[in-house]
Amino acid sequence: MPDARPRALFISDLHLQPSHPRTSAAFFDFLERRATAAQELYVLGDLFEYWAGDDDLAAPFHQQVTAALRRVSDAGVALYWIAGNRDFLVGPGFAAATGATLLAEPHVASVGGQRIALLHGDAECTDDVGYMEFRAMVRQPAWQAQFLAMPLAQRQAIIAGLRQNSREQQGGKSYEIMDVTPQAVADVFARTGTSVMIHGHTHRPALHVVGATRRYVLPDWECDVDGPRGGWIAVDADGNVTRHGLDGAILG
Repeated sequence: MPDARPRALFISDLHLQPSHPRTSAAFFDFLERRATAAQELYVLGDLFEYWAGDDDLAAPFHQQVTAALRRVSDAGVALYWIAGNRDFLVGPGFAAATGATLLAEPHVASVGGQRIALLHGDAECTDDVGYMEFRAMVRQPAWQAQFLAMPLAQRQAIIAGLRQNSREQQGGKSYEIMDVTPQAVADVFARTGTSVMIHGHTHRPALHVVGATRRYVLPDWECDVDGPRGGWIAVDADGNVTRHGLDGAILG
């Protein structure tokens, strides 16, 4: 008999952290009730608020998250991971703990007969020159090796400072600068030979149709405030793409 489960689910930008328990609870509920009913789950970056290295896997909160993801992969769901700007230091230790396959971006997934370009989205915010310079630096293997050689506590302190600096800088930037640029998006479509794209990062969920291309932007998750938000994208066995809110309702 054919597999009747949803073909694939896509999430990003949950920014999980111990201080946001309702967001974590919503994520665990999603994994248990939604993800285990799918054939594939793609996490497109920034699952965590930050990741200082795989030697932080022993932290109780990280153990809780990785155990929940492991239950999904143990249930027969193929779990895929693309790094975000907050958790690009996720490595083979995390992959082994969760059963995830780490993907480079952009990745082209074949889902329901469609070829879909998958990415986090930060590399396409090319108008944010300062961030692009920072990104180029921290994605270099030599920089990462030097950083990961530091004691964990030191790395966590540095990351806390970077996060504070990022919040201060974002206050002075326009939404347009922090969004993907049309040219960068067009370049991804051309480079991958696709006409459908799914990404996160910008926290501006939408469907953008330009000519023959469709670009789906995932929502961020925040349930520890009034008016909780979040959701996912699903692709069925026939390649139909739907956007879903936290309650599972299909969005327009």
